[in-house]
Amino acid sequence: MKTDFRARDLDLAKSATPGRGRAASLLAAILGLAVLAGSALPAAAAYRLDSYKDRLFRYPGLLAGAAEDAFVIVDYDKRRDIHRRDKVWEREVYGEYVSMKPSGSQEDLTLKANGRTVSYMRVGEPRGAKAVVIYVHGQGGNRFQGMSDVSFGGNFNRIKNLMVRNSGLYLTLDVKNFEAKGAADVKALMRHYVDQSPGAKVYVACGSMGGFLCWRLAKDPGAAAMMGGMLLMGSTWDEEFLSSATFRAGRLPIYFGHGSWDEVYDWRRQASFFERLKARAPTYPARFVLFETGTHGTPIRMTDWRLILNWMFAATGR
Repeated sequence: MKTDFRARDLDLAKSATPGRGRAASLLAAILGLAVLAGSALPAAAAYRLDSYKDRLFRYPGLLAGAAEDAFVIVDYDKRRDIHRRDKVWEREVYGEYVSMKPSGSQEDLTLKANGRTVSYMRVGEPRGAKAVVIYVHGQGGNRFQGMSDVSFGGNFNRIKNLMVRNSGLYLTLDVKNFEAKGAADVKALMRHYVDQSPGAKVYVACGSMGGFLCWRLAKDPGAAAMMGGMLLMGSTWDEEFLSSATFRAGRLPIYFGHGSWDEVYDWRRQASFFERLKARAPTYPARFVLFETGTHGTPIRMTDWRLILNWMFAATGR
């Protein structure tokens, strides 16, 4: 891990983010914890996602840290990362970012569970999958959001391709409830596909308010046993997790992606939670990526799926 975080790195974060005094002290603490955390990962994972359009989707530049560090500040630039990337801003990415290979296996399906009908979409072969990724949308979203090939800079198309090309499975669903019922529906979907691919772990990615379900699943021993990792994108935090059996076990990798200009969930509160998590368990497998000047949807557009998932596979010895 990189250990030489210079004062320049903190100055960049201060200039990009409101609340400069608090941000500087918080960042200093987080970066110190990142140094202490180290990395006790296996040299190589049994399963990895092969390279796919890495040149287009890797972080465009780093203002603090290296890509594999526990805390990273990414140089996000709206003019470059939206205006030059999208043919129609925030609606349609240029074609070089997209491959329609996954469409051959894409299906719109339903699952009867918990006395309800869960509407969801699937890409990939359900039997014998090596890993399962489920995207959980936030308030106002639906199952189609995470299956969109051309929105969010083509980043959903990338995860679809990564899974299809690497014997994986990718799922999205309609979330009707962001409390216990919604978590139960996601858990039922997890169980349905783990039963078909017993060796697979589930990686749940939650955008915005979907994070409420991520945290519920992480605190549920039955759900957590099926999970290999959790990705939070412009999302929430949960103090109760720090008292959970899952946290004490220290085996569920967590990725926090946040924009420094997010007006829905303040990045400083999320980073403060990350700081407390690391303070209690410095070697806990958690990473925080701050997208400088990014807004609420930026982590969905800019998260490097391959980098994060391969780290999670390695962290759990997958």
